[in-house]
Amino acid sequence: MKKIYLFKYGLTILFLVSAFTLFAQKPAFTGKVVDENTLPLSGATIHLKGSAQLTVTNSKGVFTIPGNNQSAIVITISYIGYDTVEKVITLNESVVTQLTPNQKTLSNVVVVGYGTARKKDVTGAVSSISSKDLNPGTVTSPLQQLAGKAAGVNITEVGSEPGVAPTIRIRGITSLEGGNDPLIVVDGIQGNMDLLDQVPPSEIASVDILKDASATAIYGSRGAPGVILITTKKSAAGKSSVEFTENSSLDVIPRKLKMLNAAQWSNEANALGVDISANHGSNTDWYSLLTQNGYTQNHALAFGGGANEFNYRASLSVIDQTGVVVNSNYKKYVGRITATQKTLDDRLILTMNVNSGINAASYEPNGIGNAAFSSNLITQAYVARPTDPVYNTDGTYFRDANVFQYTNPYAVNKTVINDVNSNNLFGSLKADLNIYKGISAGWFGSWRKVDGNTGYYLPAASTVQTAIDNKGIGNINNWHNDEKLMDINLSYKKDIAKNHLDAIAVYEWQAQTYNGSFVQGRGFINDLASYNALQLGDISKVLQGDISSYKNDRRLVSFLGRLNYAYNNKYLLTASFRRDGSTVFGNNNKWGNFPSASAAWNITQEKFMKTQHIFNNLKLRAGYGITGNQQGIGPQNSIALVGQAGSVFFGGATIPNYAATQNSNPDLKWETKKQANIGLDFSILNERFTGIIDVYSSNTDNLLFNYTVPLVGPFLTTSILANVGSLQNRGIELTLSYQLIKTDKLTLTLSGNGTLMQNKVLSLGGNIEGYDIPTNYVAWGSNAYLVTGKPVGTYLILKHSGVNAQGVETVVGEDASGNVDQSPQSKYRFSEGQSLPKYSYAFIPSLTYKNFDASMVWRGSGGNKIYNGLRTDLSLLQNLGKQNILASAIPLGIHSSPFGSDVWLENGSYLRWQNITLGYKFNFTDIKYIRSLRLSVTGQNLALFTKYTGNDPEVDATGGSSTGGDYGIYPRTMTFSIGLNAILK
Repeated sequence: MKKIYLFKYGLTILFLVSAFTLFAQKPAFTGKVVDENTLPLSGATIHLKGSAQLTVTNSKGVFTIPGNNQSAIVITISYIGYDTVEKVITLNESVVTQLTPNQKTLSNVVVVGYGTARKKDVTGAVSSISSKDLNPGTVTSPLQQLAGKAAGVNITEVGSEPGVAPTIRIRGITSLEGGNDPLIVVDGIQGNMDLLDQVPPSEIASVDILKDASATAIYGSRGAPGVILITTKKSAAGKSSVEFTENSSLDVIPRKLKMLNAAQWSNEANALGVDISANHGSNTDWYSLLTQNGYTQNHALAFGGGANEFNYRASLSVIDQTGVVVNSNYKKYVGRITATQKTLDDRLILTMNVNSGINAASYEPNGIGNAAFSSNLITQAYVARPTDPVYNTDGTYFRDANVFQYTNPYAVNKTVINDVNSNNLFGSLKADLNIYKGISAGWFGSWRKVDGNTGYYLPAASTVQTAIDNKGIGNINNWHNDEKLMDINLSYKKDIAKNHLDAIAVYEWQAQTYNGSFVQGRGFINDLASYNALQLGDISKVLQGDISSYKNDRRLVSFLGRLNYAYNNKYLLTASFRRDGSTVFGNNNKWGNFPSASAAWNITQEKFMKTQHIFNNLKLRAGYGITGNQQGIGPQNSIALVGQAGSVFFGGATIPNYAATQNSNPDLKWETKKQANIGLDFSILNERFTGIIDVYSSNTDNLLFNYTVPLVGPFLTTSILANVGSLQNRGIELTLSYQLIKTDKLTLTLSGNGTLMQNKVLSLGGNIEGYDIPTNYVAWGSNAYLVTGKPVGTYLILKHSGVNAQGVETVVGEDASGNVDQSPQSKYRFSEGQSLPKYSYAFIPSLTYKNFDASMVWRGSGGNKIYNGLRTDLSLLQNLGKQNILASAIPLGIHSSPFGSDVWLENGSYLRWQNITLGYKFNFTDIKYIRSLRLSVTGQNLALFTKYTGNDPEVDATGGSSTGGDYGIYPRTMTFSIGLNAILK
């Protein structure tokens, strides 16, 4: 029996082994899929052509497909963001397939409010810039990466002071007091311009700029000045990466004003009869003493990876900048982690983002100098006489007691402390749930905290008169910002035959709390502790305003919805509506409604276009929308306030006095911008030549402005923030790109953009609380005004007519006594242009040859004037005894002037060679740990072509009351940098 059982079991085992062997010997097709850098692509889909059979690559990029006695099969390999490949593979031959990124697919997706859209489906005015198109080189702010890259987006960099970001205006100035800064949205987190401080330039994947109201209205009261949407880099599932970026630069000063040297100053002083006591016999180059070569280092380390259900990316970025003005520097450290988790069979996607940053800066002091001309430190280096010594014989800093409020700029530089520090922390969590057949729900929450302080110390040794009188002044200013945001959304997507429907509804809640304190001390025995021990000051010297604190908050609640509809990819419609409620407005106007609608016609999808061979794409767009603005309104601007107003002596004691400081305005409401836009997108020559044309017109109504009112009726003080007046902006934008050469190895692309802008004040007057307020001819800069019917910052200025026998400047309209009507409405004030540019443009050529790449940016603007206030002060010969003057002042021959005439008004047009970059990328297949290296050299601000005689024509262009005036800026630098980007395996 045992033998029989053993025989049966032996046959069974033999049969199973044989069957297994036969099965294992069936043909199998294997292969490996890698990306453009030869890294394995996990999760790539492998589809057996002609069947429903498919598989995916494993973590090593390897796949296996069982055969069926075939000697070869045809497969298609696909992966999101890459071109699909069809390939024939033979039996038992393992092949490696490298996929190529699909740039068209990647660039055809743009971020819009609360979602994304295909570029061909966008109906509003949106500029999209990918990471590869951002300005390279040494950058300390994302705005520097955008300069010249988008039509209608004006980025102005006033000097190169470390830690000071450029300003940005989208489609010009649309508000006077309401604010013109765009809303910043980083991965869904909303904030003001300071949110950009938390975005490492190396971590930006793409930037989408919403420009017209049909695109920005979805953001309601925060979208009026435009919206900048930044998407940061993420790691792809199944793809690990380690990336290191290093950029080091040298900053030099390319231009400076030509002043008199010591010998020239002495000669001119003698010729003008300046008292010999003003000449101290030294030969001091103050500008060289206070300036140096600057250095900037950018370091960034990023790594990430994950599986199909989970991926993450972490980075640490460091910016260390030493300015060209001695003792000015800036350091920034930013760490961020983002992670995505899929669960519930990929129906639920969770995304987390945590970002922490530390900023530390030392700035040059501002507002120093004599009573007649106070400015920044570098301007005072121009003012200082070249014959003055730096030190007295006893080693103390030189100070001329014969010059009123004389300041030694070198002493200021060495003794004054002006530190600014801030800590930033924000995080967000996003949950997206696919409920059922196109219905999905989402939740998003973010929390941002900013804690900062400034420490300022002005010792008596600085030679500043105020510091001498007070025996030193020190103060500390602390601020704390807390911003929370939460939204809940429900969306629906459905395709029915030729109809595509995409709808979203959102509830959003925002809370912002701001608090801070200020304390100041005077009368210090020594300077050892500076501002770190204010208790060492003389308590008897404390004045009103030396101690203060505040806390305020604001809330915004919003209900919004958007509907996108497309028929047969030909006819597109987008409509949105947002209702905002804000606590900052008057009791009668807490809520505002902001609708928009836009449509597009894909003309090339029509049957009558199928036979033509000119246009690859032709889309006509039109839109209209209303947006609100509340930037310029504080939490308490609608109520009456009382504050300190000096003191009175009564009953033998000093008693603080109080008075009304703000009028109430229960009707304070949203400033609203109504904008219409018509656009045309086109491409020809197999999409080698592309273009975008936009024409827009906007009116800002209910204009927020501080109006002067009489002390009658309900008015307790002479000004009130109210909604009166309107402003108009019109413009044309053009963006073109042409691939002049396009081969497998060589591409040459010529791109550019241009903008024409027209701005006009429609009205300033109106009725407030039943009183007519006929406001007009409001001062808005140096000899610039707000005048109904004219652009913001129109120059109404006296005309220079010469110099009389005494060297006093004369102007048109003077009477025999030398007097002239200088009122704003004077007939002798002539309209001489505007402070804001009328046009801007950029030219951006780029070239690639195999692994070599090169790009340039040229940009400029014009049609504006600049009032050169610094030249005014440095050109009057009467000042020679107490300061230095420009070499050009001698032939000009103006001894003194009671006027600010057009002789100081200059053309502000310019063309700047902004950037050139040369790079070469090394791809490694035989080095174990390094995937690729890219080396680059970059030059920035290499040449400037302008008729402006000042240091730089890019002065304040924010649209505020100081727009268009130049009273001295931090030097604008020329930068040379070397960059390294290493991607590790």
